[in-house]
Amino acid sequence: MEKNTLVGSPKIVEGNFDCSDNKLTSLEGAPEIVKGNFDCSYNQLTSLEGAPKKVKGNFNCYYNKLTSLEGAPEKVEGYFNCFSNKLTSLKGAPKIVEGYFNCSDNKLISLEGAPKMVEGDFNCSFNQLTSLEGAPEIFKGSFYCSYNNLISLKGAPKKVEGNFNCSYNKLISLKYAPEIVEGDFICYDNNLTEKDIEWLKQNSKIKGKIIWK
Repeated sequence: MEKNTLVGSPKIVEGNFDCSDNKLTSLEGAPEIVKGNFDCSYNQLTSLEGAPKKVKGNFNCYYNKLTSLEGAPEKVEGYFNCFSNKLTSLKGAPKIVEGYFNCSDNKLISLEGAPKMVEGDFNCSFNQLTSLEGAPEIFKGSFYCSYNNLISLKGAPKKVEGNFNCSYNKLISLKYAPEIVEGDFICYDNNLTEKDIEWLKQNSKIKGKIIWK
């Protein structure tokens, strides 16, 4: 494989494939199947077109200039990291991620296109979200949506098996909060009152602590 290009790469890679920090502007020529991890982070990519169709390990594409996830594999058997890009939408994201999904530190204004199923944590913090509509329907970890512009939790998952953190937003109500949170419910620095916390206690089952101030 020549530097700055993936042309000439094998079609199938039995282990990991690392093309990070290579000044890539395109994934043209990337393997079609990677049986380990695929890492294209720290490049100059604006698109994932040409990415492997199947990745059995982790998929890392953080610290690029991605404006879209079009071209990403439909399924990633490990975790998927696309943080620190320029994404405004998750359209094109894998439908199933068997590890955690991290899309923090982007410019997301919507979660439309997010995976339908995430087996680990889902992190959409440090974006420009005003709603959680489009969030995964099924996931099995903690949910992080802090440091956004949320005024409502509409679209939040019904059940969170870990912690739910919606701190540092502009929430004026906890209506639409998850019905069940197995861990802590954390909502620092919002426009909430004791009345909102009482509403949460009466309408949601929080097994951990409620931390709001």
